[in-house]
Amino acid sequence: MKFFLSMLLGINLAFSPVSAFTTTDFIQFEEADAAAQEPALNLAAPSALLMEASTGTVIYEKNSHEALRPASVTKIMTMLLIFDALSSGQLSLDGTVTVSAYAASMGGSQVFLEQGETQTVETMIKCISVASANDACVAMSEAIAGSETEFVRMMNERAKGLGMNDTNFVNCCGLEADGHLTSAYDIALMSRELITKYPQIYDYCSIWMENITHTTAKGSSEFGLTNTNKLLKQYEYATGLKTGYTSLSKYCISATAEKDGMELIAVIMAAPDPPSRMTDATTLLNYGFGRCRLYTDPNDDSLPAIEVDRGVAEYVNVKYDIPFQYITTDGSDLSGIEKSIELPERVDAPIKENDIAGRAVYTLGGTEIGSVPIRYTANVDAATYKDYFCRTLQYFLT
Repeated sequence: MKFFLSMLLGINLAFSPVSAFTTTDFIQFEEADAAAQEPALNLAAPSALLMEASTGTVIYEKNSHEALRPASVTKIMTMLLIFDALSSGQLSLDGTVTVSAYAASMGGSQVFLEQGETQTVETMIKCISVASANDACVAMSEAIAGSETEFVRMMNERAKGLGMNDTNFVNCCGLEADGHLTSAYDIALMSRELITKYPQIYDYCSIWMENITHTTAKGSSEFGLTNTNKLLKQYEYATGLKTGYTSLSKYCISATAEKDGMELIAVIMAAPDPPSRMTDATTLLNYGFGRCRLYTDPNDDSLPAIEVDRGVAEYVNVKYDIPFQYITTDGSDLSGIEKSIELPERVDAPIKENDIAGRAVYTLGGTEIGSVPIRYTANVDAATYKDYFCRTLQYFLT
């Protein structure tokens, strides 16, 4: 026998096509092909993609799997590996990095680091995320992997793990090289990984202007960093992330923005000029914020303990497996979502920790739109005759 703890979150609405998000196989979802159903937006760029960051839902796409030259948008993967190294303890923000002759020789966008110069890891991150410095990228790749070649191998391995099947990196900074390719979809994947796993990246990529100090054998000098992402000044909800340009790649950007708790990633590749890049990114972001609705339940409410039969403990606690998220891309109102809890009134021992006890079920207009597993928080062994004897003895002695 099961009981249901119903929690009404709003009024019921007629069901409309939506897409839902799952982080495990237990959450059921119905994914609408929004990109196929929506009319083409008037974008100048030949390739583009719009993604909701928390769920990874693709809202709009245009030739999103076409392998193109990413230019300095490559640095998103470089920054991801830097933050991986910080997370693992391999690096610290106040640790120092010494610039090699090879790193100092990088052309293109740079902050003019000199051979033998030292900078903190945090300063290097600023140089990469704000000023798109190729020399800083290579110096960091050598600090992490010993060589840029090994670092690029790590980049491709990380990309493979994220499902970036359209990608092959040849260098860590995006300088033109044969075979150095990725797609709008893959850029969105690595952008999402960076901003959701390491949101502290926003502390750096949102800097508009800042000075660093070069200290070399020639003395100390100030050098000004200016953000290459002009969208930060042109779009009120912009938060980051990275621009790119070469004569072959044209103008690229992975633009992040947040409004009313929803975070979007707009990727533009091969736009013909800077205004088109910014206009296309703005068009995508406005489209997403106008069409998408995101429902999130953190599942931080308490759940009742379940009575245990024939166990060494009389009750066992349970917990939600994960929060629940659900997104619609057609502008539907999600205030009518209802949540109910399905749990047994009592269970028989033995019970294993993390086994599924029940689930939280979410419905909209009477139709189930997803669920979250509820799991036991402890092991409960089956009681023996000795356990029963001790329990009875304790009852008479207290």
